[in-house]
Amino acid sequence: MNFSAKMLRDGALNDKVIVVTGGGSGLGKAMSTYFLELGAKVAITSRDIEKLKTTATELEAQTGGRCLPIACDVRHYDQVENMLKTVLETFGKVDVLLNNAAGNFISPTERLSSNAFDTIIDIVLKGSKNCTLAFGKHWIDKKEKNKVVLNITTTYAWTGSGYVVPSATAKAGVLAMTRSLAVEWAKYGIRTNAIAPGPFPTKGAWDRLLPGDLQEKFDLTKKIPLRRVGEHQELANLAAYLVSDFSAFVNGEVVTIDGGEWLQGAGEFNMLEQIPPEMWDLLEAHIKNKK
Repeated sequence: MNFSAKMLRDGALNDKVIVVTGGGSGLGKAMSTYFLELGAKVAITSRDIEKLKTTATELEAQTGGRCLPIACDVRHYDQVENMLKTVLETFGKVDVLLNNAAGNFISPTERLSSNAFDTIIDIVLKGSKNCTLAFGKHWIDKKEKNKVVLNITTTYAWTGSGYVVPSATAKAGVLAMTRSLAVEWAKYGIRTNAIAPGPFPTKGAWDRLLPGDLQEKFDLTKKIPLRRVGEHQELANLAAYLVSDFSAFVNGEVVTIDGGEWLQGAGEFNMLEQIPPEMWDLLEAHIKNKK
């Protein structure tokens, strides 16, 4: 079976303007690519404008679509407002917000500084709040309907998970916001949904989560009933459906796409209990060197 096959028909996202936070690399880049292939105009944002420009040039050449790179630190509401203003000046409207920007790292919680904890909360929860609030206020003020907020959460948002407590805490907040606004903002023509992905390995994120030889030590496929990790196109297919008009009656839903992982063993990083204290010292040094 071809797990990288594309799902929706050509032109399924024609005339859609989509903003993807954290769109310069990894899963954000994969979803942005497919949106462009389906006819959408896409704005990608992150703090690294040079990476964004490189990605935008690459995606435009690959898809023939229009990709707008915008530097934005989602932790700061004024930057989010400026980002939205740039999108509106360029494309004239915006139809979809995909809150994909995130941060995460593994650590025993007692080893974390308050600032390290806050960094994850600020990017994941505060960043998603900032973007959702700015875009929602705009749509409501302009009385624009058929708009979508799609959040990226995680299965441990409802189970919790050791060793990624800041991420679990922030993602749980995003989950609650998703379901709450689905009820409150539906009357304005705004749908709010989320995706909870399992392992879809990307070079940068997974090197931080499982540094050194941990990726060999912990075979993720053994804890997934389907005995494989996800292909990026599979996630892009689901995201494209949820931002398209084909999902017009889907609201307040969190769709898990993890091969059955969380059902087999809730708490994605609970396996890290096996790491002895002295190895954590080596891992922390390795992670700091990566920065």
